[in-house]
Amino acid sequence: MKIAVAGTGYVGLSLATLLSQNNEVVALDIIPEKVKMINDRISPIKDEKIEEFFKTKDLNLTATLDYKEAFEGAKFIIISTPTNYDDELNFFDTSSVEDIIEKVISMGIDTTMVVKSTIPVGFIESVKEKYGIDNIMFSPEFLREGKALYDNLYPSRIIVGEKSKRAEEFADLLLDCAIKKGVVVKYMNSTEAEAVKLFANTFLALRVSYFNELDTYAELKGLNTQDIIDGVCLDPRIGNHYNNPSFGYGGYCLPKDTKQLLANYKQVPQNLIEAIVKSNDTRKDHITRMILRKNPKTVGIYRLTMKTDSDNFRASAIQGIIDRLKFYNINIVIYEPTLKDSTFNDCKVINDFNEFSNLSDVVLVNRMDDNTKKISDKVYTRDLFTRD
Repeated sequence: MKIAVAGTGYVGLSLATLLSQNNEVVALDIIPEKVKMINDRISPIKDEKIEEFFKTKDLNLTATLDYKEAFEGAKFIIISTPTNYDDELNFFDTSSVEDIIEKVISMGIDTTMVVKSTIPVGFIESVKEKYGIDNIMFSPEFLREGKALYDNLYPSRIIVGEKSKRAEEFADLLLDCAIKKGVVVKYMNSTEAEAVKLFANTFLALRVSYFNELDTYAELKGLNTQDIIDGVCLDPRIGNHYNNPSFGYGGYCLPKDTKQLLANYKQVPQNLIEAIVKSNDTRKDHITRMILRKNPKTVGIYRLTMKTDSDNFRASAIQGIIDRLKFYNINIVIYEPTLKDSTFNDCKVINDFNEFSNLSDVVLVNRMDDNTKKISDKVYTRDLFTRD
């Protein structure tokens, strides 16, 4: 079967790699460098399993800049283009998804579009009405940055936003390429599937915010955060996972998905969803105040990336703290080896770790590693477990 994948970020590239084990997959992107890298079997994103599969597996995978080449003859077209949240409109910018839909319609081909991009609740029904089509459904993804292919090989669940034969066929494609057996598959309408995605990510953001607020309390009261978290998490209903304090939630999904869900609550009573969104800003404010107490002249930012083994720093919490420190005219230097530029957000980027640490009075570290353990006397971190 031929399958097209539009967009080669974490979601698209991991799915293209997964499905190309058993199918002909053509991946579409608008960046020539990414297309060339994929065709040369060099992963344009940091993902250990994708890199491994590119080196060791005989994948039937081609990347192209030509949408007609990608879509012609494809039984399924997976749409995984980016949908950034627009803070002014209080809604996802779904223009990239609609652009793909319009291209498919213009070709007049017999295919089924499966949207994997995160979208507002009710989006699929709205585009069906807008374009007068029925060959489209939503299937949410639940992937971690840096482990996207692994999470497709061992999925927690598969949800498809339609109760139909083609929905079952799409789920079977994912199941056939997965390693994990006995995966739960749930079929529902696309609108409910859209809600599942936003509510799942908002719950994760809630959990991050909860343990961050626990840590804020412990830090200001002079208590041992780890003892409290260990005691709380011995309750099996809570569990000892996803509980490592941080500078806030960030990345591709949680910031925008929580805001989108809050926007979807318009005219619906709520308190908790809004509190989750506000809590993330409150946490960054607290971290900033704790740094200012140290009266540093220069603050070093150790890595912009969201988490260990990730190359993504889009909407990372550390950027919010940088903005706050700049407001107080604190000099900032950044150590981020994945950056080629000499500056980021008007801050100097230093790729020599020793020079970076020597210039910094305080080094802000979201997640500790071997480098930062060497300069622990300068480090400010809330990382307890060196994970997540």
